[in-house]
Amino acid sequence: MATLKTMIAALLAGSLAATAGGMAFAKPDGNAEGRTFDPARYQEHLTKRIDKALSGTDATAEQKKQIADILGQSFKDMRATHDQRIQNRKAMTEALQAPTIDPARIEAIRAEQMKIADESSQRFTKALTDAANVLTVQQRQAFFKNWSEREHGPRGKRG
Repeated sequence: MATLKTMIAALLAGSLAATAGGMAFAKPDGNAEGRTFDPARYQEHLTKRIDKALSGTDATAEQKKQIADILGQSFKDMRATHDQRIQNRKAMTEALQAPTIDPARIEAIRAEQMKIADESSQRFTKALTDAANVLTVQQRQAFFKNWSEREHGPRGKRG
């Protein structure tokens, strides 16, 4: 049962990360650093992250490729909502700065942003589930443990 809880926690963490990552695409310039989005560079980053998550496992090159393809496609799919997120962000800024505040308009924009975030979360959760099905139980446990860690250790425990 603890394994199921661990996997569910990892899936949720991944979904939240995807949503947060998706929101980074919403920045007018493509990301927080002021650079435009580079799909090749992002694919390289994703491949490195997958390799790191699979380190210490006996995952085959074919399994790694399948997982990279699954996760890569999910990010491409979520990227398609980029323009809508930018438009919504601009619309929200305009609505909040308008001479007269229209609460119904603001709520509609907020609801649309949440719909897009939910769709992105669902898409990434599906991708993580599909990727998990490529792996054995032991590989899957190691993958999600490693996937949840960043350079500074587990999320939320930076130091």
